[in-house]
Amino acid sequence: MSSLVAIQKEMESLITLQSGAAANQTQLNDKFKALWASIVKLEKEDDVESGMCGLIDLLVNEDMSVVTSRQQLTELVNSLQQLSSVDVVKGVGLYALDRMQPRVLSFEDQVASLRQYMATVYEKEHNWRQAASILVGIKFDGQKKYAADYKMETYLQIARLYLEDDDPVEAESYINRSGLLCHDVKDEKLNILYKMCYARVQDYRRKFVDAAQRYIELSFKNMVLPQERLNALKLAIACAILAGAGQQRSRILATLYKDERSQQLPSFPILEKMYLERIIKRGDDLNEFENSLQPHQKALTADKMTIMESAAIEHNLLSASKLYVNISFDELAALLGVSAENAEKFASQMISEGRMEGSIDQLARFVHFETSSQTELWDQQIRQVCSQVNDIVNRIATSHPEWTANALDSQMT
Repeated sequence: MSSLVAIQKEMESLITLQSGAAANQTQLNDKFKALWASIVKLEKEDDVESGMCGLIDLLVNEDMSVVTSRQQLTELVNSLQQLSSVDVVKGVGLYALDRMQPRVLSFEDQVASLRQYMATVYEKEHNWRQAASILVGIKFDGQKKYAADYKMETYLQIARLYLEDDDPVEAESYINRSGLLCHDVKDEKLNILYKMCYARVQDYRRKFVDAAQRYIELSFKNMVLPQERLNALKLAIACAILAGAGQQRSRILATLYKDERSQQLPSFPILEKMYLERIIKRGDDLNEFENSLQPHQKALTADKMTIMESAAIEHNLLSASKLYVNISFDELAALLGVSAENAEKFASQMISEGRMEGSIDQLARFVHFETSSQTELWDQQIRQVCSQVNDIVNRIATSHPEWTANALDSQMT
């Protein structure tokens, strides 16, 4: 087995051989290949790291042929994959990236390949942010023109890593970049991955209605595995339940409730109660559902409540508006399980945002609900149809007066 000293002498001889590299390219490549193999077999980890770093210094030297440097730096990743020590791999990989940086335009392929490999190393350690930072260093605005598929896949990988690190802001910026490439990418798998990442970003940012719509769409994709489709449906239900009460949420709840697959999921009892507009009381169903939520979905709101608690209060308030014509703050507070001040706050917020019809009398401390009965809605729709038909008849009479007169005469006859 070669020693580090012998390997260093071999490196010095390569400098001399390089002067005749044009005539002895094959011999030079064989020498480098043997050198990589010898370094990998060194017993001490420090020697392995020193040997590889020394060889990297030799290859990035401007006296070395660019063709030779590119070929051998491509072999760097293969050599790193043979090492058992993760610390050595990270040390050598980061050293190589630092040394190649001044000449990054000359080694664009090699840098990109090494960054992709280093990202997987950090990802295995669950060091999501470092893995993302490594991939961010790939320059897509250099001399090399990368394929749209490769760029989009890399952007989505970066976004996914930032999401794992609970950073939806950074993730969204790379989701947006990948979205610009959707029309240039023919790979449907990448487009599905984009939709999944976009849904997760909306989920993390508490835009639960948008996230639920995206998850529902993914749950019907045939290219997605059955178990993953069911998981997307599960996420859609969770987002729909956590969303703020209102018409949009009601439509999504209806879609999910009518989906036969929803009945297989543990969250179906809560979904059913919300769809049927029943008052939800804290019990086993609600506790079990809340325990199944992801960490970011268990966060506290500005009111120091969990997202689930806030969603349940809004749902119960909307359900109460279908049962009561008016209700006092104190009675509403008892129904919602909050203070009278919070009950008034939730009611005023939902009314001001147009998610519930009603008004608040602060002097009398009452909430008045404005609900239209089904009969009134039906009458209103009939009036609209009659008005539209009458408008059409008037336009026909204006455009064809003779025909209209003859038609009326025939009806009279």
